[in-house]
Amino acid sequence: MTNSSVNPKVDFYFNKPSKWQDAYKKLRDLSLECGLIEELKWGVPCYTFQDNNILLIHGFKDYCAILFHKGVLLQDAEGLLIQQTENVQSGRQMRFTALNEISKLEKQIKAYIYEAIEVEKAGLKVTLKKPTEFKMAEEFKIKLDEIPELKKAFESLTPGRQRGYLLHFAAAKQAKTRESRVEKWIPQILSGKGLED
Repeated sequence: MTNSSVNPKVDFYFNKPSKWQDAYKKLRDLSLECGLIEELKWGVPCYTFQDNNILLIHGFKDYCAILFHKGVLLQDAEGLLIQQTENVQSGRQMRFTALNEISKLEKQIKAYIYEAIEVEKAGLKVTLKKPTEFKMAEEFKIKLDEIPELKKAFESLTPGRQRGYLLHFAAAKQAKTRESRVEKWIPQILSGKGLED
């Protein structure tokens, strides 16, 4: 593959002060060397192939990472991919705590990128769990049973929005917190919006 060019809309991300600035730039170079198209999505650099998301670059307090959107479909021969949380179904991260780690793994990183491109070329899809397979907080189930229009509105949401609410409600450890979360988000659900809308 040939080198792609930088997207000026994304430059701000690489120019802003960060302890990961040099690492970000190296990951950018590797992604572009693999022929990916650089875009700005979700406020971070995202790299695509034929309009399909391949990876994004992002940073946290203790590490920076590339996130492969369909990482679960990669072979991970080197054992470098990490599932961020138990609820992440598709994406997998490759994490770094120093620029020299990226330099040492340059060949492997490119191999993973090329494999992710092949996954897209093959049209492979991740089979996601249906919202009904996620745990539903009892407090939310009661409200759905009590308010038919809420149940109808919830069932009309996209699977991703449904999943978001189910995870948010079930994550609270105490019943009181679950109840207050459900109450807070009822208007949003009734208006057909997700947690992030």
